[in-house]
Amino acid sequence: MWDLTSKWQNIGFYDRSSTRVMLLVKMSYLIKGVKCYSPVIEMHKVTGALFKARILKNTLGSNEQQFKTSRTLSKLSSENTNSHNYVIVGAGSAGCVLANRLTEDPLSTVLLLEAGPRDTLLGSKRLMWKIHMPAALTYNLCDEKYNWYYHTTSQKHMDNRIMYWPRGRVWGGSSSLNAMVYVRGHAEDYNRWSREGAVGWDYEHCLPYFKKAQTHELGPDQYRGGNGPLYVSRGKTNHPLHHAFLEAAQQAGYPFTDDMNGYQQEGFGWMDMTIHKGQRWSTASAYLQPAISRPNLSITEKTIVTRILFQGTKAIGVEYIKNGQRIKAFASKEVILSGGAVNSPQLLMLSGIGNADDLKKLGIPVVCHLPGVGQNLQDHLEVYVQQKCTKPITLYNAQKPINMMKIGLEWLWKFTGEGATAHLESGGFIRSQAGVPHPDIQFHFLPSQVIDHGRVASTMEAYQVHVGPMRSTSMGWLKLKTADPKAHPVIEPNYMSTERDIWEFRQCVKLTREIFAQKAFEKFCGPEIQPGNHVQSDKEIDAFIRQKADSAYHPSCTCKMGQLSDSTAVVDPQTKVIGVENLRVVDASIMPSVVSGNLNAPTIMIAEKAADIIKGLPSLHERNVPVYRPKTLETQR
Repeated sequence: MWDLTSKWQNIGFYDRSSTRVMLLVKMSYLIKGVKCYSPVIEMHKVTGALFKARILKNTLGSNEQQFKTSRTLSKLSSENTNSHNYVIVGAGSAGCVLANRLTEDPLSTVLLLEAGPRDTLLGSKRLMWKIHMPAALTYNLCDEKYNWYYHTTSQKHMDNRIMYWPRGRVWGGSSSLNAMVYVRGHAEDYNRWSREGAVGWDYEHCLPYFKKAQTHELGPDQYRGGNGPLYVSRGKTNHPLHHAFLEAAQQAGYPFTDDMNGYQQEGFGWMDMTIHKGQRWSTASAYLQPAISRPNLSITEKTIVTRILFQGTKAIGVEYIKNGQRIKAFASKEVILSGGAVNSPQLLMLSGIGNADDLKKLGIPVVCHLPGVGQNLQDHLEVYVQQKCTKPITLYNAQKPINMMKIGLEWLWKFTGEGATAHLESGGFIRSQAGVPHPDIQFHFLPSQVIDHGRVASTMEAYQVHVGPMRSTSMGWLKLKTADPKAHPVIEPNYMSTERDIWEFRQCVKLTREIFAQKAFEKFCGPEIQPGNHVQSDKEIDAFIRQKADSAYHPSCTCKMGQLSDSTAVVDPQTKVIGVENLRVVDASIMPSVVSGNLNAPTIMIAEKAADIIKGLPSLHERNVPVYRPKTLETQR
């Protein structure tokens, strides 16, 4: 039924008759069994083994010390066979990029370690449809098989709620779980990084790496790439609710932007998405699959890296657990952590790099006192403002079992239809008030209702906006709970701990309501579901935010990039961990501060730029790139 012909042909099992397929499989095993046993071959094996044993005995004689020495050398030789130029921990958004770029040099050997499984089954994406079908994204947000399934501490400014943090644990990492929204952030985010100590990471030095990574379906220009591994498509739906949203935003006084990743972020428009030919285009698809056949790339999945191995303060490899066995892998050049904003600082601390007092309490030997590890935690919160729809045009009917089956079969057959998009195809960026120099509020529009991260089915015809502030002033931290590498760390985001954040969220709700109240929504607009018409005062809106706001899944900044003089910095602008040798961190954790948008595109950019740094290549640089600025800051729109 499904178009799996080529997949079965590739592994030699395909036949039009399922019975014959099974016979072929059984026969192949029987043939293998015949080939594996021959009395003559077995006799040769036994004779050869006895002969080798006699030679070994004569050589060693009865000298026990010689035997011990030989055994030790044999063990070291065995360990050294698991030696590579680079060991990368984490096959996520950054790790896949690095694995590809570093193995472009055939003389560089790379070992890539991933805690989760592959993102394909028998080489097929269809058999792993929960990952690769864009519309199925909520399945993996709720599945511990591909997800670290983290939770925060009880948040005292959020009605003591424990917040859910899904993070990818599979090839592609969170790029295999996310909503496939491709957003770079604002140019000023990167100029701010430079001012915060990440010298060489300003917009002019970052834009070329966004472009290097990308092939945009609309073709290259001054802001878009046309020859990179990461395929990016533009929202092209004809859904009337998306059009109503964009029209309503303009009626409210906001501009339309042709490309929110280009000259002008500010305004509303069609979103860019990491979707290619109807399939999720994760970094596993974009970077890892093209490199997987290279002889200088080794990949080990379903591993837990327990610690970085040091010789003094020089990183020489890692220890990991695979199938219950502890294994050591050595790196002749560098160990690179790409585990993300939770796993990278966790592994540093497990390995003796972090706040010395905290490490000593857990009995972890201190390699380097680096108090910034796990600090400076930043994330985006968002809330759903939901409106009942008066016409049966939302995705509510699509979520009924029979319709879901039809949608799924069409996608499995042709990679088309409603399964081929995540439906977050329009959105925008605005400024919360006059005087704000560039957008600090982000919108994603969805012609459906989402409840509890998608873990609860929609109950009615409805549409919603995901809205939240982009540059929160609340900062948190994470620490080890125990010295057990399998235990999740303590995650304290410290959400909504500043008055500024509270005020900005009020604005998010008020400005969204204003857009939904425009003429463009008149024929669709039913009663407000959430917050509800009974929520009007600032006090009531604040209470709603505390009860309903959730993470937008953008944890970052826990291994901050900065100058050596900055006591909170963890890596320098070359991505090297401060105070030790041959160790880098390359992922979203090294952001000095969170960008004004989603994090997947910036994380890929970070890895592309870091790859050039590791190779010793000069940084790409584009000067005098124009960026939109409001004509006046005296008004909010």
